[in-house]
Amino acid sequence: MTPAEPKTRRSFLGTLAIAIGGAVGAVMAIPLIRFATWPMRHNGGSAAWFPLGAVDKFADTTPVRAEVEVRKTEGWRATVTKQTVWVTHDGVGKLRVLSAVCTHLGCIVPWKPELKQFVCPCHHAFYSADGAKLSGPQPRGLDSLPIKVENGTLFVKYQYFRQLTPKPEVIG
Repeated sequence: MTPAEPKTRRSFLGTLAIAIGGAVGAVMAIPLIRFATWPMRHNGGSAAWFPLGAVDKFADTTPVRAEVEVRKTEGWRATVTKQTVWVTHDGVGKLRVLSAVCTHLGCIVPWKPELKQFVCPCHHAFYSADGAKLSGPQPRGLDSLPIKVENGTLFVKYQYFRQLTPKPEVIG
């Protein structure tokens, strides 16, 4: 066994400098860690309820095209875009609002009255009038959006969904 070296002022100051340097480095790393993990912690903001019109306007069982204004805030920049939705009925006659974005690659899906189906122009994905998948490369049916009725007016909350997944996943 070798005897332990006696503590000197020089060894104490060296240890103190390493400790202070480590603490300062850790404090300076906090903003970098927050920046790197921001996408995982940020929910993308909440969408506002947008009025589509009187419920009586959508009494017909054929899908009705409507546009909603979506306000998106990214940092200090706010943009307003218009998105297409389809107001239709589910199998039991209740109102349902569908996103017009194809779940395959994100093309806007129009209603074809002669076929009584939604048909994606990009990859020939077919959907029924209630948004269910009929045939094509898409992994699921058209995505349903949250709705509410207040004082006879239909409101929708627009959401963005991840494409190419078998289950709907809201991304913003």
